[in-house]
Amino acid sequence: MSQELLITNCRLFDAPADKQTISILIENGTIAQISQTGSSAGCDNTLDAQGRLIAPGFIDVHIQGAGGADILDASTEALKAISQTCACFGTTSFLATTVFKPNQKNQHLTLAAEHVGRNLGGANLLGIHLEGPFISPQKKGMILPKCICPPSLQLLDEIRDITNGHLKIMTIAPELPGSLRIIQRLADSNIVASFGHSSATYEQTLAGFNAGISHVTHLFNAMPPLHHRAPGPLVAIFQTKHITAQLITDGVHIHPSVLRFAFETLGPNRIIPITDGMQALGLADGKFIYNGVEYESKEGTARYKDGTLIGTALGLSQLLQKLMTFTDCPLDLAIKTVTRNPAGLLGLEEKKGTIASGKDADLILLDHDRSVHTTIVAGNIVFQK
Repeated sequence: MSQELLITNCRLFDAPADKQTISILIENGTIAQISQTGSSAGCDNTLDAQGRLIAPGFIDVHIQGAGGADILDASTEALKAISQTCACFGTTSFLATTVFKPNQKNQHLTLAAEHVGRNLGGANLLGIHLEGPFISPQKKGMILPKCICPPSLQLLDEIRDITNGHLKIMTIAPELPGSLRIIQRLADSNIVASFGHSSATYEQTLAGFNAGISHVTHLFNAMPPLHHRAPGPLVAIFQTKHITAQLITDGVHIHPSVLRFAFETLGPNRIIPITDGMQALGLADGKFIYNGVEYESKEGTARYKDGTLIGTALGLSQLLQKLMTFTDCPLDLAIKTVTRNPAGLLGLEEKKGTIASGKDADLILLDHDRSVHTTIVAGNIVFQK
């Protein structure tokens, strides 16, 4: 027997305000039909959207933890807590973002790989994003020295074995000896090589792009700033039109004026907002432990005791509102940056990122204040106010 859900009286997020409401029929986790409200075939399981906006579910390609849990906890319970907390903020898919620990078992990676595509009660786990281990010790940010090592093809093969085909993004510093071979191997394997945690010069950054880097991890953070005699990576990133970039849009990791500049310069098709979420995401202010080191979460920002920024405690819907505030970006474009853009980055545009017949039924309903009212993953309601 097929599983159905009919959503009625909803408005597409990018349709004109005076456009008639529509109905969306979902069958077995897939959008089966989009029609004018009232014209769809009868369905016993109906959700009346009451005129709310409907949008594709958000995709977070960079999140370490949420709901008091972290990928490093290496437990099914932790993955469920992250998944279900993400859903409260409109995220229907995410990459388990974490580190690799050389000469250890890395059970957190094995477990995450085992749970890709499984029902975690909230957002769907799409795969793994590794920050490192082939990054610059000088730009390590939150990453501990024990999670950093020189580039090695042999070690890359070990990582790929542990992640069992589910490594989707690897953040890498192209200036390190041996990095370019790693980048080429990643690109040849359809794994996104992402520039980040790097001390690269302008020329070294371009060499990384030529080797196969196609993306940038948390733009501006953990990389050299722009200097008029030493342009560094930022000029190379802005100039290279096929490169997409993650942005932490909280107004703390990037000053609002710089965030606006980046949005206007890169354009809405090249940016992908991320949470860079920690276990404190979705919880009240307090002190927490990441990878054995204490940090404090205050007003949505997470820092080590020495003041080092290590991520946010804000959900993707909250960060999207900040993006619109700081850049004057309209809602429809803002939503596309966290739906269509990450789907394209991961090669999932045929199934996710837009609303159309045949696409995965990962959807959200937005309330009149643009907060998330309902989150639907694979046709199942996983969060509702």
